[in-house]
Amino acid sequence: MLKFVFSRRKPANKEIIINAETLERRVALLENGQLEEFHIERTNEQRLVGSIFKGSIKNLEPGLKAAFVDIGFEKNAFLHYWDIIPESADANFEAVETKGRKRRSDRKPRPTMNDIPHLYPPGTEVIVQVTKGPISTKGPRITTNISLPGRYLVLYPYGDQSGISRKIEDAKERTRLREILRNMTIPDGMGVIVRTVGAGQSKRYFVRDLALLLEEWEKISERIKAAPIPSCVYQEPGLIYRTVRDFLTEDVDRIVIDHSEEYERICALVGQISTRARSRVKLYNEPSPIFERFGIDRQIENAFRRQVWLKCGGYIVVDETEALVAIDVNTGRNKSGRDLEKTILQTNLEAAEEVARQLRLRNIGGIIVIDFIDMKNRRDQHEVTNRLREYIKRDKAKTHILPISPLGLTEMTRQRQEESIRDAVFEDCPYCKGRGVTKSSESMSVEIQRRVTEILRKRADRAGELSVRVIVHPEVLERLRKHDQEILLALEQRLSGKLSFRADPAIHREEFKVIDPATGNELN
Repeated sequence: MLKFVFSRRKPANKEIIINAETLERRVALLENGQLEEFHIERTNEQRLVGSIFKGSIKNLEPGLKAAFVDIGFEKNAFLHYWDIIPESADANFEAVETKGRKRRSDRKPRPTMNDIPHLYPPGTEVIVQVTKGPISTKGPRITTNISLPGRYLVLYPYGDQSGISRKIEDAKERTRLREILRNMTIPDGMGVIVRTVGAGQSKRYFVRDLALLLEEWEKISERIKAAPIPSCVYQEPGLIYRTVRDFLTEDVDRIVIDHSEEYERICALVGQISTRARSRVKLYNEPSPIFERFGIDRQIENAFRRQVWLKCGGYIVVDETEALVAIDVNTGRNKSGRDLEKTILQTNLEAAEEVARQLRLRNIGGIIVIDFIDMKNRRDQHEVTNRLREYIKRDKAKTHILPISPLGLTEMTRQRQEESIRDAVFEDCPYCKGRGVTKSSESMSVEIQRRVTEILRKRADRAGELSVRVIVHPEVLERLRKHDQEILLALEQRLSGKLSFRADPAIHREEFKVIDPATGNELN
């Protein structure tokens, strides 16, 4: 294998860096050396989003307008009625009529939600695809509108609508693609969507892509016939394959990977797409780790902190909660000028760019509330909102952004298909139980005094001096000695008791024990 020598030249404009290890695959997309997208996948975890299952409906919930489907997991999958109805309208593409199709008036009437309980009673066999993986206590979300993504096209085997992605905005290019699509031979009962990456490609690439997708669907169809219920009949390819399929565009200068076998697989895959593109795939075999060599580890560490600094000196604070994600914008050290309004606008504009980047990097989904610094000028508010929308366009997840509210908040939603990077990489701290804080030493002192008072009062009818020993964390003991000694002496005198304290490093900061010195038993 030839060794690829990486010179210390100016970073490539756009490059994909892949770190393939035994337990984990990591992919970073760099633009001029800056981390723009980051994906991680554990090799021992089943890939759910995009996978196709043969399952059966277990029960219907008319109140929720949903069915629960057994696809082989502990929790049944959630299937909304509108995800059962075939050919559901999709605002993300422009429909195009292809040749040889029946006119819409000649087609069978589409079923409505009221028809679902009769068409899909419990026990009905269904072929479904996972659109959202299990998150927290919720099971996977599924649909019967199966889609099979290729390089330039997405095949819909059970839907006969075809169209073009609305993210392709150039009018002349849309007209050209519309003509190509109209003259393609697509099997009856199926549909295709031209992906954004298809812009500028010639017809032969679409024809070849369609042939590969139909071949793949034929294999899936055979598995559907033979497979028992429930079972997986198609699993979405791994992270490396998806990266090459979805991100290898003409503007990508190179793909660098540090695993020789995966390098060969990528070369074979890229060869199917474009023979010229194979020269852009490089094998990395230098001694230093690939993410360290390209400065990615440092960028990941900085990007995933709660507080993220902006170039202007301001910063944003990102807090993920169960219900929503809150992002706060602050001017911080940004004192760039005497004009306060310009300083605020500059900070908010940079924050809008960074927020769009952070949402992609962290794979944050659901409801997102951004608290920009208050702006009195409506024109400035529109400029910030437009900047956020401009930078969010490159996001593959579906998003919806509302104008800044009278309270100065921007509300938006981002499609959530799987857990965020934070949930995938981190787990709740076993010490603070995920709260992120522990009780202060002063609070613990108050609790200890309260508990000791209760115990001494209960034992006040006993003869002789009452003694108790309190075992605490060393930091709490330090507080008791330095600040609360007089209070504890007064407590002894008032209740006719004797207190002694001992530190135990093994005890939790928020715990303490009250012991009877004579017996060694814990007092309640």
